[in-house]
Amino acid sequence: MELPVSEVLIQFLERLGVKCIFGIPGSHILPVYDALYDSPIRTVLAKHEQGAAFMAGGYARATGGVGACVTTAGPGATNLVTAIASAYADHLPVIAITGEAPTHIFGKGGLQESSGEGGSVDQVALFAGITRYHRLVERTDYLTNVLIQAAKRLLSDTPGPVVLSIPYNVQKELVDTSLLDHISFARPTVQGVVASQHIEQSLALLRDAKRPLIIAGYGCLRSGGQEVLRRVSQRLNIPVTSSLKAKGAVDERSPLALGSLGVTSGGYARRYLQEQADLLLVLGAGFNERTSYVWDRELLAGKKLIQVDNNAQQLEKVFRADVVVQADLGTYLRALEAACQECGIAPKEHVDIAAFIADTQARSDASGETIFNHQFDHVRAFYAWLEQAFPDGLVMFDDNIVFAQNFYRVSAKDRFYPNTGISSLGHAIPAAIGAGCAVKEPLFSVIGDGGFHMCAMEIMTAVNYKIPLNVVLFNNSTMGLIRKNQHHLYQDRFIDCDFTNPDYALLAQSFGIGHCRVESAQDLTKLKALDFHRGINLIEVMVDQDAYPNYSSRR
Repeated sequence: MELPVSEVLIQFLERLGVKCIFGIPGSHILPVYDALYDSPIRTVLAKHEQGAAFMAGGYARATGGVGACVTTAGPGATNLVTAIASAYADHLPVIAITGEAPTHIFGKGGLQESSGEGGSVDQVALFAGITRYHRLVERTDYLTNVLIQAAKRLLSDTPGPVVLSIPYNVQKELVDTSLLDHISFARPTVQGVVASQHIEQSLALLRDAKRPLIIAGYGCLRSGGQEVLRRVSQRLNIPVTSSLKAKGAVDERSPLALGSLGVTSGGYARRYLQEQADLLLVLGAGFNERTSYVWDRELLAGKKLIQVDNNAQQLEKVFRADVVVQADLGTYLRALEAACQECGIAPKEHVDIAAFIADTQARSDASGETIFNHQFDHVRAFYAWLEQAFPDGLVMFDDNIVFAQNFYRVSAKDRFYPNTGISSLGHAIPAAIGAGCAVKEPLFSVIGDGGFHMCAMEIMTAVNYKIPLNVVLFNNSTMGLIRKNQHHLYQDRFIDCDFTNPDYALLAQSFGIGHCRVESAQDLTKLKALDFHRGINLIEVMVDQDAYPNYSSRR
């Protein structure tokens, strides 16, 4: 049977498992939108194309499936760039379908043309460095291969974004729907075997170590290896720290949890790593700038190191390892657990992690090196309130990062999604909205007022589609990180960091959503008036403009 390309594209998305698509229509993409009219795929009209792509990324992170967005040609496509770059850095399976001017006017200066002809914007070049696959589809005779390649990249175990640009006339051309039968929509089978020598080498180092430490990276979450990680940690009595992106790989309220590593953390894990650990089992962590404390060569000095990752590019990227294993994290941990049981490896000596953390905090307080002083007590109290108020778990998209990294202990029932990737301001609200189209747990978006200004109108997307959302807005009327650096490094020569905020109570009223202002720990009682499960709320947490977290990023 023959159907227009636009309808075949929608059937392609349906077979990919896409349930929701985010975007903004325009004249050059209307055939695709018309095909969506009869599709079970839910459409969500965003306020900006960047927001649509962030929504697709949030949907992909929360579901593990393919996130999708759709835009028109020209500015519709170019507005995607930051969010697609973020998906690329985070290895998210996001597909963007963009329109294009008809091929017969290529090079003639057509409205919003981005074919690269005749001096027009070259969209292929624009997306070349931030996608796993991108094609301007000028003919239908190779459409099958284009869709094969797109599906392969999206369903890979190391996925990334795909952008397909379809000229208006090509969208309307007829093609045989049987072409979809030539495309594999199956995810690759995870390699089920880890080389025996790698397990033997790991066991030998574990057996000899007195104080091993597990460093859990995002790979532990992506592989679904949290439960086996917990069992291995408990069986061998090995403490666990994580990268920021892997917060929650083990329940951070458990006795063996040290919190996360990183320049913006309180330093418990770093002190344990440097003063106690003699063996590091690095699981799916790439030792980026944050985790490695800006690649501090002393961090791992004198330690034995086992590094496991399914991505060969991450192995020994920063530090040399004694044992290097390219494997799925879940598969490796299950093999290691079985081997430990078989050989009867003994648990390590008990470590009182709670006492260690308390001692580290006391030493930091005494030396004046604590990362947060009393000016942040109400912020600490807010996160403690979150832990108490949502025992069954919540979903949090976090642009602010530094507060949650230190104050919020992610439980086994929580899902925490920090803004990593390219760390774009204005990410948390649209990303959370995308996730809100799939998740049922209470949903939180944590953001500073600088980032809020970049995406505030997307709250109306949540309002329009009745997507429950709780926006936690830290209000200090400044770009906090910039002001902090200008204070510490540039002798208070403040420039272009401070601004005037609107009245957020009135703004929330105009949106028709709930509002609460928190200035002290006592104000937390006001939160009882908000419906966190079914409502849309703006929670304004005031922070002193001259209160700075005490950490250095060395720049």
